[in-house]
Amino acid sequence: MTGVLEWARAENLQPEPITLDVWKQLPRDFCRIVEVVNGDVVRADPAPQPHRNAARRLAAMLEVAAISHMGQYSDGPLYVGTDKDVLLWELPRVTLRRPDVALFTCAPTVSGVLPAPRVKLAIEVVSPLTERVDTADKQAEYALAGIPWFWLVYLDRDHVIAIQTHVLVLGHYRPHRRLTPTGGETLIDMPIEIRIDWTRLYGLVY
Repeated sequence: MTGVLEWARAENLQPEPITLDVWKQLPRDFCRIVEVVNGDVVRADPAPQPHRNAARRLAAMLEVAAISHMGQYSDGPLYVGTDKDVLLWELPRVTLRRPDVALFTCAPTVSGVLPAPRVKLAIEVVSPLTERVDTADKQAEYALAGIPWFWLVYLDRDHVIAIQTHVLVLGHYRPHRRLTPTGGETLIDMPIEIRIDWTRLYGLVY
């Protein structure tokens, strides 16, 4: 607490709103621990290991699905990334969020910033520290940005207990399907055909 009290001085306030140009010039070590909401920097603390492992394993499943989809259809390339900066909007002030997993339709740029219209699916792994932000703030922001699909992944200690999928309808997310562990695989066909291997979503502390 002492550190916070010493830091809380007028001269330490953010001097001006963050713009996209400023964001691209900021040190990457700094950018990895913050997000930007309407021009203001907000802290994004590192996720615990089960959270990170759930995101990584889901991203691997999504990547297999993307490769399979591209092999069957000629509707353009698909990419999967974890912790990619997504530009939700630039005006009137920049909002940049970092979904745990994203499925998108353009190659990553040098700056690593993805425009929201290129994102087909954003996934957030919910933890006690991030639940309100994930289920309220980010859900509303991703909807405003027009991202068509949004998943919330719920954990209980070392395993995933549910995945709630949402679809964008008239500017708001509507619950689509709630997935729960089956001991095997669950097939979901939106936004592409994805096989959820529940056996890979246990033992997330390793």
